[in-house]
Amino acid sequence: MAHQISERLQNKSAVVFGGINVDIWGRPARPLVPRDSNPGAVTLRPGGVGRNIAHNLRLLGLEVSLVAPIGGDVYASAVVDSCQALGIDLSHAPVFKDMRSSTYLYITDETGDMELAVSDMALCDALTPEVAAPILPRLQADAVVVDANLPAETIAYICGNCPLPVYADPVSTVKAMKLQPVLSRLAAFKPNALEAECLTGESDPERAARVLVDRGVQRVFLSLGADGMIAADSRELLRLPGLATQVVNATGAGDAAMAAIVLGGILGMNLRETALLAQKAGALTCRSESTNAPELAEILN
Repeated sequence: MAHQISERLQNKSAVVFGGINVDIWGRPARPLVPRDSNPGAVTLRPGGVGRNIAHNLRLLGLEVSLVAPIGGDVYASAVVDSCQALGIDLSHAPVFKDMRSSTYLYITDETGDMELAVSDMALCDALTPEVAAPILPRLQADAVVVDANLPAETIAYICGNCPLPVYADPVSTVKAMKLQPVLSRLAAFKPNALEAECLTGESDPERAARVLVDRGVQRVFLSLGADGMIAADSRELLRLPGLATQVVNATGAGDAAMAAIVLGGILGMNLRETALLAQKAGALTCRSESTNAPELAEILN
């Protein structure tokens, strides 16, 4: 199956508009003690929702361009080098030398499940509609992905002026609201239950998924975490049970699922096939120490 998919992916590509930042991860060696110094390990890696999705799309075999604002500090060269090593095209990424790089600081419990995070993504505001306008006509791809770290005006501009299928990741409950005006433009959308409730007012995930479809989203993949996923389009609504997995580091699982959803759309997979692929991507990533599991392509087997 993997060989067949690889052949179908030849000359297929995606463009990701979103954030690129440095991830600083603190993991205690024992159960976390609040308001105290906890012995453990601290790691620094390139990250960001947009960059992570782009990384995962590369791992799955697509050609990828990342349009993300890049700062001018010591972290910037590291994140650029990491993308170039992966073969991610940054030729359209604007550079703002007088701004600091985006940074995501998060602390997990001893099992790798997140407890607390601080996100400094002010640099994303620099990717304005005026910056995006000359970039869009130069892009050739099979799909465009936007993450909600971008300004609402920029998301609206991309969705209103891009003829390609647009996929969206809401990032968080607060940032998800930026996508409210463009729901009818989305080929696929991947919220969790809280993000879907914020957008629809529906606390029941199935009803929330139906509302999102009624508002024009072509495909909704609503994550229920360990409880599985709800997948819906205008013809059907599916509730898939969760896949058993060992959680080593849950951060990045949603980005892997988003990449799988984009891949499923590009390859013309049906709703169930795409949802299962997304679940496999999330479960595999949870088992990895890395935010981007190097073996992600195994989900294609």
